[in-house]
Amino acid sequence: MSTTVARENIGFIGLGLMGHGIAKNIVDKGYPLTFLGRKNRKPAEDLIGRGAREAATSRDVAAASDVVFICVTGSREVEAIIRGPGGLKEGLGKGSVVVDCSTSDPVSTVALAAELKALGVDYVDAPLSRTPKEAWEGTLDAMVGAPDAVFARLKPVIETWAGRIVHIGDTGDGHRMKLLNNFISLGYAAIYSEALALAQKVGISPPRFDSVIRNGRMDCGFYQTFMRWTLDGDRDAHKFTIANAFKDLTYLESMAGAAGIANPLGNATKNSFATAFATGPAEQYVPMLATHIGKLNGVDLMPSKDGVKQKI
Repeated sequence: MSTTVARENIGFIGLGLMGHGIAKNIVDKGYPLTFLGRKNRKPAEDLIGRGAREAATSRDVAAASDVVFICVTGSREVEAIIRGPGGLKEGLGKGSVVVDCSTSDPVSTVALAAELKALGVDYVDAPLSRTPKEAWEGTLDAMVGAPDAVFARLKPVIETWAGRIVHIGDTGDGHRMKLLNNFISLGYAAIYSEALALAQKVGISPPRFDSVIRNGRMDCGFYQTFMRWTLDGDRDAHKFTIANAFKDLTYLESMAGAAGIANPLGNATKNSFATAFATGPAEQYVPMLATHIGKLNGVDLMPSKDGVKQKI
């Protein structure tokens, strides 16, 4: 006699660069999925074709779901989804779980957890690492902040879209660790950008610079994706926006201030991204920071592709 294991009903809000791939993997791997659509209809139509169901409001997503995942820009958006008119709070049932996969402010995360706990709802932070490519392939990294029992409940669902899952601690610790992770990666980006500008200024071209760093001790996966813009003009090598990078570094600054620790390198990194954010177009990605830093220093790090000079 065969036994069928009941699958929890999953809700999903936030079908952006990362969220679409995550939601796709959840439904493809057998979980009933209800999602909130958006103006860009392609992700919604794709998910409907895979068997998911679209809801009209966040409240409707909550009412249809045991576990709701949110994957949006940051805390302001998450708070509106939970507390706003037609929001999750109006539809969540006792015993349900809300999982925030965004990179959010831990102070907001802890406050939301307390607010939902009063309703009998658990709140979990499970921010992501890697890129939309890994989201689509189901091989993201996830750092999860949750009580042990809630983590055990969620782990089978997270395994549908993550190849590496770290239970980092209780609620709030996921977002704290994500900010630390992004501080390191975005700090690398600021260092690479300044080094490339200085190299060009003293007559060492990006390909010559790369010939030393690549395959040496200073090489890493982040370096390789970062350099694909400067070397090859590949816009899509690392699709994480400068706007989001700047936002995350302001959250880091806030966390450091609340902890009472000096954060001079974090602030320097934030200032590098602040300039690029203020002067560039909306749709620009982290590797393009090198072009901005070069321009500030009077050197041209705008890449060419197929002999044509690229534009940010």
